[in-house]
Amino acid sequence: MSHFQLSWVKTCAESLWMKCFHAGAEENQGLVVRDELAHTYGDVCRCDSQASNPESPAAFRSDSSCEDGAHSTRPKITTWEAGWNVTNAIQGIFVLGLPYALLQSGYMGLLLLVLAALICSYTGKILVSCLYEEDENGHSVRVRRTYEDIATACCRHICPYIGGKVVNAAQVVELVMTCILYLVVSSNLMCHSLFFLPLTPAACSAITFFILVPCMLIRDLRVLSHLSLFCSLAQFFITFIVIGYCLRQSSQWASRRLSAVMVDFDGFQVAVGVIIFSYTSQIYLPTLEESMTDRLDFNSMIDWTHILACVLKTALSVVAFLTWGEETKEVITDNLPTALRMVVNLCLLAKALLSYPLPFYAAAEILQTGVLKLNSSAEGSERGTLLLRGSLLFLTLIMALCVPHFSLLMGLTGSVTGAAMTLLLPALFHLQLKWTQLGVSRRILDLLILLLGCFCSISGVICSIKGMITAFEDK
Repeated sequence: MSHFQLSWVKTCAESLWMKCFHAGAEENQGLVVRDELAHTYGDVCRCDSQASNPESPAAFRSDSSCEDGAHSTRPKITTWEAGWNVTNAIQGIFVLGLPYALLQSGYMGLLLLVLAALICSYTGKILVSCLYEEDENGHSVRVRRTYEDIATACCRHICPYIGGKVVNAAQVVELVMTCILYLVVSSNLMCHSLFFLPLTPAACSAITFFILVPCMLIRDLRVLSHLSLFCSLAQFFITFIVIGYCLRQSSQWASRRLSAVMVDFDGFQVAVGVIIFSYTSQIYLPTLEESMTDRLDFNSMIDWTHILACVLKTALSVVAFLTWGEETKEVITDNLPTALRMVVNLCLLAKALLSYPLPFYAAAEILQTGVLKLNSSAEGSERGTLLLRGSLLFLTLIMALCVPHFSLLMGLTGSVTGAAMTLLLPALFHLQLKWTQLGVSRRILDLLILLLGCFCSISGVICSIKGMITAFEDK
């Protein structure tokens, strides 16, 4: 009798999910009719596949014959160029806070460094798989272009006119906040690195602003890829400098021990947020995958970029902790000798400036195509695009100069939008669009990632609010 009751509960739960949350009858079966797709989404690219896993982006052939409608003229990038952009996103300045996060989280932090790479790699791949469906012949078809399109498909039975707009708003907030943070960091690094010059913080912000003005003219992902290459090289150089210095201090390592048991829950919450969100690149992936000359390589590109990031982050965190132990600072460069810190800060300044164009370009593209619906082929569109990008650039400067305790505000908004875009939404959308194609283990995995996203979001909001209260009380 108990077995019968469990089966009845399972059947009711699946029926409720299908009725309220699933994306529709065609997508329930994993099949889409080619004619209806052409009518709904315009010209799409049918990509034949002989791979055994039909939902994997690596199973989709992408060559010169595959064109995505009006966007087929977009310049293509190689797998390496796409990889440099992803590396730029997941090897950010925040890596320098990982040794302190390891201090806060102990042995659990080492496990988190590996798990975060695996989880974020997985959510990136399932997000891109949601761009595809199968037609009546079993061919994989790229029926969606953006994160917004995925949200619209998933929410069409609940809030068809709101889902995509909410996702666009979350993306823009996250990207603009990231741009402002890079501007703030660049200005601060300029003040500290050029201390021998009589420059005020406002003057450094203005200089940084004028250096970044050419970002308004970037329209080609290949240009971004080259900037990301130099940005990643700067990050590698910084990482190797810190690791090299730590290796020279290896005689002190015997006295350092990680904590086996966590006692500071607040510190552990912060550590989880820092580690997981140092791997975020999901916002950029639909555009990068669409622009790749060979989409077969997308999965492998995601894998090797995250493996490389995991190895370097783990090595940096461990040797830095073994070198400074309980004296590890929140930003590891503060532990370095003065002369070496000067060199590293100059490299960080170059990295911060080179990091700015990627989120700026993504935010401008979303505002132009997803929010304002500007037609790039219309007369006067060039002036409109420049005006939009100039306004966005100027907005980041004003926010960087005027918003007090910006880092705390960034933590608050990032806890919501970052967790949603990286963990919550990819897992939720994957469950909705691919429910019938997933086995029990995959469904459970997606549900666990959903719960992790909720934990990161709630704990991040609580920590940020506590920090803001403390900051304003001290003031």
